Amino acid sequence: MNVKFLNPFVEAAYEVLQAETGVGMMRGELGLDKGAYVTDDVTVIISLVGRVEGTVFYSMSEETAVALASRILGEQLKTFNGLAQSGVAELGNVITGRASVKLAEAGYEANISPPTLLTGKGATISTLDFARLVVPLGSECGSVAIHLALREGANRGLSAAALPVPARPAAGG
Repeated sequence: MNVKFLNPFVEAAYEVLQAETGVGMMRGELGLDKGAYVTDDVTVIISLVGRVEGTVFYSMSEETAVALASRILGEQLKTFNGLAQSGVAELGNVITGRASVKLAEAGYEANISPPTLLTGKGATISTLDFARLVVPLGSECGSVAIHLALREGANRGLSAAALPVPARPAAGG
């Protein structure tokens, strides 16, 4: 993974988490994982396509997710209900959106998918040939690990409209 993609996500996570929850984050030691990703209680999944392509996972315990959602919504939530789920998914979406702006400023434009929220510990998700850079963040609300499985896009910056389309095979051949 290109380390140029790391700082935009770390900066965005610090900015967004501070603004949305009022909690400061402390970064732990970075790690590199080449194996499949195994989910924690709560995982927000967002894909990027463009000059940067791949997947970002935001991983946390249910307790951390409820604590973060409570801060975002300004009310004490007791369970990881639909409101909490929506808040945590949107948190991942805003962090990734902010990171994509920072990437674009560095010449790496990318579009992001809507967030997918996966609940349940122990599911295995293969990122195939993408190694993941793991960025652990800690706060008074708990720990969040950002898993970055990103690389420079194969389309070399072309938009989908500008990509060549293969010719249709001739009939009967």
